[in-house]
Amino acid sequence: MTRPFDIRHYRGFFAVTCACLVILYAPLIIVMIYSFNDSASITNWGGVSLRWYVDVFTGPDSEKFKLAAWNSLSIAVMAATVSTTIATAAAIGMIRGGQFKGKSASFALISLPIMVPEIVTAVATLIFFSTIGFKLGTLSILVAHIVFCIPFAYLPISARLQGIEASFEEAAQDLYASRWATFRYVLMPIMGPGILSGFLLAFIISLDDFIITNFIKGAGVETLPTAIFGSVKQGIKPNIMALSTLLLMFSICLVTLSYFIGKRGEANPPPQT
Repeated sequence: MTRPFDIRHYRGFFAVTCACLVILYAPLIIVMIYSFNDSASITNWGGVSLRWYVDVFTGPDSEKFKLAAWNSLSIAVMAATVSTTIATAAAIGMIRGGQFKGKSASFALISLPIMVPEIVTAVATLIFFSTIGFKLGTLSILVAHIVFCIPFAYLPISARLQGIEASFEEAAQDLYASRWATFRYVLMPIMGPGILSGFLLAFIISLDDFIITNFIKGAGVETLPTAIFGSVKQGIKPNIMALSTLLLMFSICLVTLSYFIGKRGEANPPPQT
């Protein structure tokens, strides 16, 4: 009898896995630990303290960080809302639209921002905005984030929609429900976990984005990642570690929430007809 394939049984798998985890997460853990350092030095340990977290909100750079955080949050909310709306419409069209000419090309176009390196997207977006004379600023960041976030919102929404039988919509239309009523009262509630998961994923992608934002933000506009980068160029300070830790923990919470919402949707599939 053939043994089932299990990659964990391969020699060296555990060692390679541990090495990858250390390389990925050790820098983050170090930043988190030293954000509680009482010393002003980033190399000498002076005891445990929350002074740098207090400095983030009350220190000399606090106003700059608060404005950058507000810009990041407002752009992320708007970008996630618009991109989730577009992704929902795209998922319905792709999955409920049947076979149509150019369907494969449409799917490739939706997935393109994920496959293309982000630096290429940033440079191309900057060139495009410069060519059409689009003023760089908050609006340019919002437009770029919407386009970039669409595929991230599309993936959980389309995955949820694929698990919903078309017979639900057919039954509603047989009972003389309009297309809008069918979507609002039948499809939308069942798709809810996927839509919410897609929104949270798009939100965190927009909130954490640095490369695209740094290229197209224009003068005088800062988001939280670009503000942190600007402060680091002047020298790494302990308050930057505290701010980075707060942003990291906020991102982890949202990603975890998105994951559990998606899992809840998988654990509670729509009823079968």
